[in-house]
Amino acid sequence: MAFVRSLWARLRRLYERSGFILNLRRVWLLIVIWAVLANLAIATNRDIFFRLSYLIVLVVAAAFLWALYSIQSFKLEREMVTPRAQVGKVTEEKFSATSTGRIPKLWIELSDGGNMPGHLVGRVLSGMAPRIKYTWNVRTLCRLRGRFHLGPIIASSGDPFGLFIFNRTLPNTERALVVYPMTVDLPIFAPSLGTLRGGDARFQRTHHVTTNVSGTREYTPGDSFNRIHWNSTARYERLIVKEFELDPTADVWILLDLERGIHAGAWWEQAWYERDLDEVWLENRGAARQAPLAPNTEEYAVTCAATIAKYFLDHQRAVGLAASNHEHAFAQPDRGERQLTRLLEMLAVVESNGSEPFAQLLARETATMNRSITLALITASPELEWIHYAHDLRRRGFHLIAILVDASSFGMGVDFAPVIGELEAGGIVTYTIRQGDDLRAVLSGGLATR
Repeated sequence: MAFVRSLWARLRRLYERSGFILNLRRVWLLIVIWAVLANLAIATNRDIFFRLSYLIVLVVAAAFLWALYSIQSFKLEREMVTPRAQVGKVTEEKFSATSTGRIPKLWIELSDGGNMPGHLVGRVLSGMAPRIKYTWNVRTLCRLRGRFHLGPIIASSGDPFGLFIFNRTLPNTERALVVYPMTVDLPIFAPSLGTLRGGDARFQRTHHVTTNVSGTREYTPGDSFNRIHWNSTARYERLIVKEFELDPTADVWILLDLERGIHAGAWWEQAWYERDLDEVWLENRGAARQAPLAPNTEEYAVTCAATIAKYFLDHQRAVGLAASNHEHAFAQPDRGERQLTRLLEMLAVVESNGSEPFAQLLARETATMNRSITLALITASPELEWIHYAHDLRRRGFHLIAILVDASSFGMGVDFAPVIGELEAGGIVTYTIRQGDDLRAVLSGGLATR
């Protein structure tokens, strides 16, 4: 008895791994018909009943082999046309399906096991001719930032009689997709760059091309040709390149408040991610309006951080980032596209899961900063403690910009008027963001309080 139970358990595990699905209703019907025909054949000894019973056995065996061959002789290739995307933009994939067998396939059903919302890859391929490649593209609107797993693709196929269905996980169909937070192009961000404080000249070599040339040296492989100093090259009759130092301008630090408990709004609403798709598709095809953000303060704060980082980096400022999430996201100030990519990679995955109050983040990060630093403070906190510390930083010579995400507009029952009043009283440039606001209009318009 124990042997039978063990054998049954092994067969059951093998059945589950095979992806084999049996249509019991039709199979039992055939079994009943076969049993009747077999009894009639034995009772009457007529050839017609023997032949019909054999035919049913052959049909069942042929259906089983057809379904198995159909799923095993199928090949799918998956290519990420855009392995990185942004919220509000479209990511695209290219699929190529081929029937590698000699028998046409009646149907192949494809389903995706990924975790990206709104990513609809599943489809049914019908009437696939052998040895012919079928290609199609799938375009998905990115509504949520983060790192997502796409795939694997699961293919299903069966026989013409609908008796057997086989599922198969297709190899090499898993992909990774990074969706960056949205960035809004700002024509201007007050205060203008000309009013921001500069720093002392820092005699620190940099691989970036700046306006400060510190000297020359011999060319080494990998140096850009725009660094060549032609007068010295002609004088010494060998390639001489210029060396640069960092500009005497102040770094910009973005301090992002991701303390658990201060953020409000809806983090996940399936209906929201599936609505207004036609409108957003039109926006991505040329309209200048901002695509709608997820209705929570965390998304608005992260989008503001990404937008401000892009603005200053586009204007050749060195930008750093520190956040109070659980992992304490941190990036030293740097310039260029590489720094923008690094910051967007970090902001794509941050969550409001930290336990550190914003005032402690300010104290910890500014302890070793010099006074020429420009601080962009982004928070949804209604607490006044961080504002008092911000006033102290301003008296010490820091240049402050505050972006306050008004959580009361996202459903939090807190009055933000005292917070805004304290910021105005301290003379801190403040932008107040509310749910549904056009970030481009708020951050580049005259809506800041001074």
